[in-house]
Amino acid sequence: MLTCKEQVARSSDYLDGQLSFRQRLIQRHHLLFCPNCRRFLRQMRLMQATLRKMPEPPLPPVTDIDALAERLAAERKSNA
Repeated sequence: MLTCKEQVARSSDYLDGQLSFRQRLIQRHHLLFCPNCRRFLRQMRLMQATLRKMPEPPLPPVTDIDALAERLAAERKSNA
């Protein structure tokens, strides 16, 4: 049986359809008996729908390609 912690950890993959058939069955079995995880999943779906409806922020105009490349490289290093 799947624990609530495992359910939450896999919830994004579940919503995105990235789980195998067996993993989806395990998730659904847990959701059948756990009202707290069902509520969590409903909130995740609502959040995804809300984010999809939000407008994309405008991109700043690119005037200096070298500065942009340096900034992107710095962001990539900081996220690694």
